[in-house]
Amino acid sequence: MNRNHHRNCDGITRRDGLKLGLHGLIAGGLAGALRATSAHASETPASLLKRQADACILIWMDGGPSHYETFDPKPDAPIEIRGKYEPIATQTPGIHFSEPMKRLAAISDDLAIVRSIRHDQGNHGAGNHYMMTGAPPRIPVGCGAFVSFHPSLGSVVSHQVGAPDGIPAYFSIPSMSRSGGPNFLGAKHAPFVVPDNPNSSSFQVRDVTIPSGLTDQRFASRQDIRNQIDKLKRIKDAAAGDPVMAADEFYVQGMELVSSPQSQAAFDIHSEPDKVRDAYGRNTFGQQALLARRLVSAGVPFVTLVQGGWDHHTDLFDAYDKKMPSFEATIAALVSDLKDRGMLERTLVIALGEFGRTPKINDRGGRDHWSNAMSVMFAGGGTSGGQVIGATDRHGYAAVERVLSPENFVSTVYRKLGIDAGQMLHSPEGRPVHLVSDATPISELMS
Repeated sequence: MNRNHHRNCDGITRRDGLKLGLHGLIAGGLAGALRATSAHASETPASLLKRQADACILIWMDGGPSHYETFDPKPDAPIEIRGKYEPIATQTPGIHFSEPMKRLAAISDDLAIVRSIRHDQGNHGAGNHYMMTGAPPRIPVGCGAFVSFHPSLGSVVSHQVGAPDGIPAYFSIPSMSRSGGPNFLGAKHAPFVVPDNPNSSSFQVRDVTIPSGLTDQRFASRQDIRNQIDKLKRIKDAAAGDPVMAADEFYVQGMELVSSPQSQAAFDIHSEPDKVRDAYGRNTFGQQALLARRLVSAGVPFVTLVQGGWDHHTDLFDAYDKKMPSFEATIAALVSDLKDRGMLERTLVIALGEFGRTPKINDRGGRDHWSNAMSVMFAGGGTSGGQVIGATDRHGYAAVERVLSPENFVSTVYRKLGIDAGQMLHSPEGRPVHLVSDATPISELMS
């Protein structure tokens, strides 16, 4: 085999070039996460629908939160079903939440709760995929699986909407969700992951600032190395998935990001007044939510806040007693802060997991997986608050009124962000793929 076309004139091979490109200035998460983000990029479709929202903050409660102990209490059910919490009145007459949701109950006029989404994927891997993509997995998958058979919400938004130059369109904090990847849309539409703790006094995003000690001369030398990489032959056919082409995209975006005042300002959480930081909560999730608000303020259209630890097969009530007060207070602070800043009308905030929990409390004081019923919280983005959509039966076993699907949920998010959920996408090989098989949004949530 003739290997000359894999080598440039100075003797640098494609493999050497990739090593330099991926382990130099743009090493680590930056190289793997950056993508073309310009709202005017050539691949951005021109057929966006009229938007109701400019951005979405998706709070992903990984593991599956209980609908009973959040937004769908069942006070008339037997004790082994209803649990220890009492329903509480909300700001909205006639609507009740469960006792742990005190701060959200106080702003219920800004919230819409969907109580009637159900599906048939009762394990974490499959349930994550269905709710995060709107497509059920093509084959049976394991409960703990991280699978990608279809582009995720954030990746589609990155592909279809984009973001201002110099900042990624899709963030996931502090990790990527199980099925939060781009699939055939390509690595440039993967999330930019921010694993660092914004509650730390030394917080900074490692891949956004030029490392200390990297002088102008050394910075120029990295660019000289890049010039050597530029001499390598590219395989431009998208179906080939040439990693050198991907390195090109990552490098260009990396240079833009580290030199962008917009990105520097977005991550400067220390510039927030103490009063604001305190309102969100001086804890990891509280400051992650504040960072999400800063990112959408900078023009980022999609941020996922991945919050694990909701798979309560044991000691559910002890866990909620400890976890829920600060967690739901942060969500309430986020919604209220967006509203006070005049941003809520154009920012969609959603909180959900992959499914609900079993009606009967098990002998370990927990609830198990249950995909026949779940609750999802919406706020902002043109959503009318003070309403509940759908219902489960009197014991919460299943959605029985206004029954909705993951496809309806995902189509709602797309429609609010101006994306045609019914469009046909094409893989690099030219294979046609429906974005969502049922592109019907939840009409009650649309303005």
